[in-house]
Amino acid sequence: MAGVTIKDVAAAAGVGVATVSRVMSGTGSVSAATRERVQAVAASMGYRPSALGRGLKTQRTGGIGLIIPDAADPFCAEFVAGVLDTARSENCHVLLDAAGEDPALEAEIVDRFAQQRVDGVIAMPVLGDAAIWQALARIDVAVVFAGRIPPGLTGMPAVLADEAGGVRTAVDYLTGLGHRRIAHLDGDATLGGARERREAFRATLEEHGLAPDEGLLVRARPSADAAYAAAAGLFQSRPDLTAIVAGGHRLGEAAILAARELNLRIPADVSIIVVDDVPWAELCDPPLTVVTRPARAMGERACELVLRAPARRPGRPVVLPTELMVRASCGPVTPSARPGRSR
Repeated sequence: MAGVTIKDVAAAAGVGVATVSRVMSGTGSVSAATRERVQAVAASMGYRPSALGRGLKTQRTGGIGLIIPDAADPFCAEFVAGVLDTARSENCHVLLDAAGEDPALEAEIVDRFAQQRVDGVIAMPVLGDAAIWQALARIDVAVVFAGRIPPGLTGMPAVLADEAGGVRTAVDYLTGLGHRRIAHLDGDATLGGARERREAFRATLEEHGLAPDEGLLVRARPSADAAYAAAAGLFQSRPDLTAIVAGGHRLGEAAILAARELNLRIPADVSIIVVDDVPWAELCDPPLTVVTRPARAMGERACELVLRAPARRPGRPVVLPTELMVRASCGPVTPSARPGRSR
């Protein structure tokens, strides 16, 4: 039976969860008859006790567990390369897995890394249950977050990009070109990076005397189809927008595809800035202006932290700078021939 939990075993054996926990951990007082019954039920159901629940602390095998959202994502690939470079220099091996945006899968990966007795875990977390990370810390596994920090765990070591600074620079640049109706296309604002970008976008508009327009602040789910639908809907519902800041390469790609489908010229009809530089950005026509996040450097720094004792203690996040790379996808506001547009 897949996905059997300690609660399932307790219900089938007619005992409490605490009793099953004592039987599996070999601690506490349990009668021989109850112990045998619980063990028999657990075996018949194929229950595998959680490594976190058993509190494994000994017989470390060394190495680092690395959890990313998507192995095919260019930012994640660069981040992984940075981790591997540093790990090799320290003669340390790395176990890699991808959790997507699935909290349950992330919890399974964390438990498997605990079973394998890694020395530390580096994670771009899904932001699910904070308890799984606290459990790792209790069994003396170093944890370093990258890119975002789960709520309630702000004291744990982390390496972040200056998301807010990057968006501020992008908005400053666009307003300097005369843009006043600037859209922000990003992911779920409950996620760390997206939330910081959204807040910085609003604040920077206000600094320039512009009231944030809720109709120009669009969220998209983390899939190519959802990103395209959000971008196309934005263009169609707001023909007056003149620029877009896209909070990731997937959203930037969606904005470009949607603009071309609607016969909008870049940058004559709409200027576009994308958070994250990817190889195709420079090959676009026109080449894309981007906010670069230092993915490889973040991976290197995260690995350095997890290999050292301070990673096991609370500390302030390491924040690495972003940079605006100006290419040709942005231009000054000019009269547009697009029907219904007022500049």
